[in-house]
Amino acid sequence: MTYASRLGAWMFGLAATAGIPAWAAPEITGRPVEHQLNMQTPVNALGADIYGLHNGMMLVCLAIFIGVFGVMFYSVFKHRKSLGHKAATFHESTAVEIAWTIVPFLIVIIMAFPATKAVIALKDTSNADITIKATGMQWKWGYDYLTGEGEGISFLSNLSTPRAQIGLPGQEATEKKTENYLMEVDNEMVVPVGKKIRMVFTANDVIHAWTIPAFAIKQDAIPGFVRDGWFTANKVGVYRGNCVELCGKDHAFMPIVVRVVTDAEYTAWVDTKKKEMAALADDPNKVWTIDELKTRGEQVYAANCVACHQANGKGIPNAFAPLDGSQVVLGAKAHQVEVLLNGQDTPVYPSAMPGWKQLSDTEIAAVITYTRNTWSNKAAENIVQPAEVLAARSK
Repeated sequence: MTYASRLGAWMFGLAATAGIPAWAAPEITGRPVEHQLNMQTPVNALGADIYGLHNGMMLVCLAIFIGVFGVMFYSVFKHRKSLGHKAATFHESTAVEIAWTIVPFLIVIIMAFPATKAVIALKDTSNADITIKATGMQWKWGYDYLTGEGEGISFLSNLSTPRAQIGLPGQEATEKKTENYLMEVDNEMVVPVGKKIRMVFTANDVIHAWTIPAFAIKQDAIPGFVRDGWFTANKVGVYRGNCVELCGKDHAFMPIVVRVVTDAEYTAWVDTKKKEMAALADDPNKVWTIDELKTRGEQVYAANCVACHQANGKGIPNAFAPLDGSQVVLGAKAHQVEVLLNGQDTPVYPSAMPGWKQLSDTEIAAVITYTRNTWSNKAAENIVQPAEVLAARSK
């Protein structure tokens, strides 16, 4: 019965028309659905157009398939040798050759018009209400609200699925997977419903790709380049996507989550977020104790560094450098500050160390102090103050 229902859903979805996009994922929007055999339900007009274009082209392909193979199988069955038929001998037909050239050409032209219209619409980022920059990095997303309500807001978005649900190499997970396993984050991108959102994409290490299927948007984020796209979400809810460009060992662990809210809720979120940012904007001239820096640094390390360098500081053999016993960590602190701010090529390892200028002076000072006083590390210069990072950043 299960397989019969799946087959019925597939045939039903295949025959779907542009006017019935809800057949893609009944009753659920914003995320993949178990056994889903069609596109996610779109929540804007452009997505509905693309969905209809997809279904229309599928019907054209289906008609061609049935027509070509129908004629072929009919000819084979009705003119087989066992019925006394003999192979005909004839030369080419000019009329047939003209027909099989013109008909496909007309089909392609007919299909090209709506496809071109959709592509042009996808690239029209003018008159946006809000512009948000998304920066891909191994393995998280950084968001900066550039224009519109919320301008100045900036934060990182990390996977929030507990490691206990995922497990470790060679170790089974110890907790049951939840509904949004590997598709949940600690800081969601928030936008108001019905507004045109322009997205600007880049990356600070390798190529990533940002997509929310329900919004009909997908764009590569390429280091050194700026790409853009846009979307409008006409329905309040939570929408999920993933990095869809293979970007390294934790490629599967950098989800994208966008929460669409009402105008009033968005204004309240902006106000709250700006207050949080003001509270976190530490005075770089404050002098911290080593214990305060280590405590803060442990939090920064867990949020930003542990994926590559591991909780034990041992790194990943042949992939990412260890910090436990590292000459950079045990050496001059000014050099480590430089590495954290601007990154560093690592010829011994395939992945370069990216710069972390998006972290505050206090966060960089704290994480450096933490690494210099943790594991087996006992650096001579064992403490870095935020003012030192500020000075290095200003050079």
